[in-house]
Amino acid sequence: MVISAHQPYFAPFAGLFYKAHLSDVFVLLDDVQFPRGTTWVSRNRFKNDKGALWITIPVWKKGLGLQSIGDVRICHEGRWREKHLESLETAYSHAPYMDEHGPFLEEIFSGTIESLADLNVRIIKHLMTSLSVEARLVLQSELGVSAKGTKLLIDLSKRAGCSTFLAQSASEKYLSAEEFHANGIELKTFRYPEIIYPQLWGDFVPNLSAFDLLLNCGPKARDILCRYGKG
Repeated sequence: MVISAHQPYFAPFAGLFYKAHLSDVFVLLDDVQFPRGTTWVSRNRFKNDKGALWITIPVWKKGLGLQSIGDVRICHEGRWREKHLESLETAYSHAPYMDEHGPFLEEIFSGTIESLADLNVRIIKHLMTSLSVEARLVLQSELGVSAKGTKLLIDLSKRAGCSTFLAQSASEKYLSAEEFHANGIELKTFRYPEIIYPQLWGDFVPNLSAFDLLLNCGPKARDILCRYGKG
């Protein structure tokens, strides 16, 4: 069985789901450190008539020191939720499948979710279901593994009962294939493909949130995603 892992990005790009599509088990790393600076864990790009539309989820950081991703709480002060929803509704009002997924967007910006990880996991589950990605989704915290580096990935593989770990080729230089092999686990790598599909608003912009793919292409989104993989 093939396992892969990724930080729980906010409304992730389609490449994350391509990696999950190539895997049997997909682990969200909710027990690693939340990055200090700007991070895809709390923001991502959509698209409007001006180009890239950044949507950022404000979180509490001041005075809290280093936090794990699973400990980060959303800051609900101000009207950012309403503004984000209005921006997305305007940007995708002409998208063929906005009506189908609009209620979910309203739900995630309702202010009822306190944890950033909970918000991101809920979004990732919705996108995996909508894209018919069949990998078993597991949280790092559920597996009880808290090592670092290569050892973290080896321990995740063992705990999940997987014999192959799948990593993007760009990360290969940071991983020890020998250490994987010594623990009876094969390290395989892949490259993120350029996933191209019809978009609103002029020239194609790559690597937007997978919502852009889904809202524009609906049921065809899975075929577009799997065109590059084993499916």
